[in-house]
Amino acid sequence: MKRRLFLTAIPAALAAGCGFKLRRLEGIPFATLYVDAPAGAVVAQRIRNILSNDKSIRLTGTAGEAEAVLHLDQEVRSKTILSLSGAGRVTEYRLGLKLTYSVSGSEGRVWAAAETIELIRDMTYDDAQVLAKGAEEQLLYRDMEDNAALRILRRMQGITFGKGS
Repeated sequence: MKRRLFLTAIPAALAAGCGFKLRRLEGIPFATLYVDAPAGAVVAQRIRNILSNDKSIRLTGTAGEAEAVLHLDQEVRSKTILSLSGAGRVTEYRLGLKLTYSVSGSEGRVWAAAETIELIRDMTYDDAQVLAKGAEEQLLYRDMEDNAALRILRRMQGITFGKGS
């Protein structure tokens, strides 16, 4: 029993000793942010959730109170048939998420020009597993939304005042 505990502790000790840290959101160059997004925008909610845990940046209720404004256009989800079986049944779908965003100062000066993020995931499909495939589809969309939120936040880290990124 002691040997098993020892063997499981070795990787943890090696990871702790090498200076490994999870990636953090350090370096966003402004203290306050307003997220301007259409109602129901999931990526905007994911960004708010991530930033609510960050002590270095405060989300504001209006654009006038914020140093920077993140503008998100409407998110567009897509689902297209990728392939069919010989019997004409769907065997694969292609899921997509597309959104455009930009970052500006509260005075209207553009710090990050409009950029479009388009994410695609392919998913196999089986009529016999409708519930499981529905859950997989939702998981893939959630993954794309998280990925888009993190891309936007990483781009915001690269913003320098007075210049677009």
